[in-house]
Amino acid sequence: MDAFYTVLRLFLNQKATIGYSFLAILTIGGELIFSMVSFECPCNRTQNFSYGITFLLGPALVLLVLGFFFSARMWRLFTGCCLNPRKLCPRGNCLRCTGILLKVTWGACIAPVMWLCVALLNGTFYECAISGLDDNLVVDHFCQNKTLRCWAELARVPCQRSKLPEDESKELLLMFRAQSQVLGWCINCLRYNVGGLLRTVPVSYVQLKFWQVYAQKESDLLDRYAAEHAQNLAERNLTSIFLQKPPEVFVTPDRNAWEKVSSFFHFSTKKQHYSVLHKYVETDLGPTGARRPSGVSEGGDLAIPTVLSFVDDGRAIL
Repeated sequence: MDAFYTVLRLFLNQKATIGYSFLAILTIGGELIFSMVSFECPCNRTQNFSYGITFLLGPALVLLVLGFFFSARMWRLFTGCCLNPRKLCPRGNCLRCTGILLKVTWGACIAPVMWLCVALLNGTFYECAISGLDDNLVVDHFCQNKTLRCWAELARVPCQRSKLPEDESKELLLMFRAQSQVLGWCINCLRYNVGGLLRTVPVSYVQLKFWQVYAQKESDLLDRYAAEHAQNLAERNLTSIFLQKPPEVFVTPDRNAWEKVSSFFHFSTKKQHYSVLHKYVETDLGPTGARRPSGVSEGGDLAIPTVLSFVDDGRAIL
């Protein structure tokens, strides 16, 4: 049992790394399946570009939509907006909402960017798409210092069915693949550099580790307490209806409380709260005017740093 708990603890501590590794394997596997099974370049000047770009960007768009759909921050932002549209821009301040949308978009772009990097490093889709461009600059670039037949046969090069000399056809194919791989590495480097710049940490390392543990524990306990509370409420209602007696008094959060604990977390240098639930308990349910030791410092509310996005997600991601 000790070995099992050791493995389980290791998995929980590294679940973000394991999740990203699984996503990478899934992306690579999906790209290989698309390339080997379903993709077949038409080798036609009028169709190559649209066909290749569809296979290159189509799965990325699907992954982007799924990234938005499975984003806890996205649901937190838009849930309840039909009843209260001002929730998106409280007090007319749309800057925070815009910042949140950008961070949600950044998180949703992880899988699409990974797909683009893998697909471009392979080069199959890009070769088909670029060979179908009828732009004079593109054709002049590839067919420079080559035979006149290159202009007419460029679209057939990815299929290796062109009437060009073998050396010339191979050279064009290598040019296509080199451009695709360079573009893939540029996107990959840009993603990591931007991600590194966004991960500025406003707290100490030890406090950040504690904050992650707290966020995870709060999320787990919230699920457990919600299940127990819902069960007790259901049992009270069923007991009342089957025994035909007035219901007992049952305390449950009102709509305003649910709204407050469902809002977005804002990092503050003045009052230190570890989540919106923590802030609600301290400010709305605590003694009026009481000073809290956890809320002592200078400054005010700031936009939540990207490194603290796990607070809204309810789980540790580092």
